[in-house]
Amino acid sequence: MAIYVFERTGASYRQTNPLQSKINIKDKSERDKQVKVSPFRKEIRKTEPHKHNSYLEIIYLSKGSGIHSIDRNTFQIEPPIVFFVKKEQVHHWNIETLPDGYVAIIKKGWVDKSYDEELKKLLSELSRYSSLKIKDTVVIETIFNLLTRENNFTTIEGLLKALFSKIVETAEPHIINSPYRNNLYQSLIELLSKSEELKNSVSHYAGLLHTTPQNLNHICRQSSGQSASVIIGEHLIAEAKRLLFYTDNTVSEVSFGLGFKDISHFVKYFKRHTGDTPHAFRRRP
Repeated sequence: MAIYVFERTGASYRQTNPLQSKINIKDKSERDKQVKVSPFRKEIRKTEPHKHNSYLEIIYLSKGSGIHSIDRNTFQIEPPIVFFVKKEQVHHWNIETLPDGYVAIIKKGWVDKSYDEELKKLLSELSRYSSLKIKDTVVIETIFNLLTRENNFTTIEGLLKALFSKIVETAEPHIINSPYRNNLYQSLIELLSKSEELKNSVSHYAGLLHTTPQNLNHICRQSSGQSASVIIGEHLIAEAKRLLFYTDNTVSEVSFGLGFKDISHFVKYFKRHTGDTPHAFRRRP
């Protein structure tokens, strides 16, 4: 998915597979750079849904208003705020007032090259979220500014570690904007978004929400057009992709961590939803 629809030097579009023929893929990275940080382009307002297949994008906005949609979840732009657009997520903007901020592009190759385990731990923690509200902006804006002028790997590594640490220290999750959705549905989404241990079980989440699986399914279909099991499955696959892309966990560890008792079941489940085996997905650039 592409954040910007405006032509940019070095950026290119191509179509996804036939099942996603209407979703553009945009690459705003540079071949010789594993990390790229630049000011947010002020002319950006409204974009079509698109995705980035090969990198994590972190967007910090200090100004602007409107909405940012990520994988069908809609967030109000309420600066200061940070958005995380992960590999293969579809997103688009509808910005109403002049934006200001920074965009950081981080390729998996850079993450693999770093030996700083604390940095990787911080990045893994942040990659759980789509949006975080920021309380301390001075330090964060200073670090982003320094990163726009830095090319040294060790210096970038230190600055990103400081940036991630500061975001974790001062941020709070940004609630999905869904005024027309049922509170029970919203509670399920929040449970799935914040849970450290996802389970592929409608009855498990129905129990946590003090309702029946049948009622939870009914509410989910009414609010989103999808069953509870489909919604839970989407979060499971998203979490599996996150763990495969941003951590060094083995496929077995990812499988058991997501509650699959049999790794072969996990591999089949993952391939059915993505078209790739976990190993093939991890090897993709």
